[in-house]
Amino acid sequence: MYFDPRTQSHGLPHSPYTALAVPRPIGWISTVGPGGIVNLAPYSFYNMVSAYPPFVMFASAPRKDSQRNAEQNGEFVVNIATWELKDAMNASSAEFPPDEGEPDALGIEMAPSRQVKPPRVARTPAALECKYYKTIELVGSDGKRNPSSVILGEVVGVYIDDAVIVDGIVDVTRFKPVARLGYFDYCVVEKIFSMPRPGKPERKGK
Repeated sequence: MYFDPRTQSHGLPHSPYTALAVPRPIGWISTVGPGGIVNLAPYSFYNMVSAYPPFVMFASAPRKDSQRNAEQNGEFVVNIATWELKDAMNASSAEFPPDEGEPDALGIEMAPSRQVKPPRVARTPAALECKYYKTIELVGSDGKRNPSSVILGEVVGVYIDDAVIVDGIVDVTRFKPVARLGYFDYCVVEKIFSMPRPGKPERKGK
């Protein structure tokens, strides 16, 4: 099959588009809103975009509490969602009103960050403290303004639970991060394999 996602129907019961860029890491974003209320929400359109300088992004559609709080207060924290925390992460995706914080409503324990005001999820094995950089509004080639925006932040602090560091390397199998697939499907990292980069190109037949 082939279709233009901007103008054509795919003809399937559900859109296959988001099932193709998989698995997508989940950025469980904590921010501080008006009155000091802590907001916590998961975003599957999240990733690192640069190692140096260390930058991350998450995309919001439409403009939600996490985006608004990051823009207004200039800070956010990315918490790693794990197999153990998957149910709490999913519950926090509900549409809570801005004056009700997900951690308080759901009983999710938070811990102080070091360089930013938003706290991290206490039980997460890793968290990235971020300073808000800019928002990029996504405008289609047809010129129409869509409700989607990319929020960029610079990582100014990295928290890692010492229990997941083995022989100087972060062992993801110790905390089993979860990732988003298409539809309502997820996956979990339990097995890994390594493929060192070749020093020189390998040419067949020589």
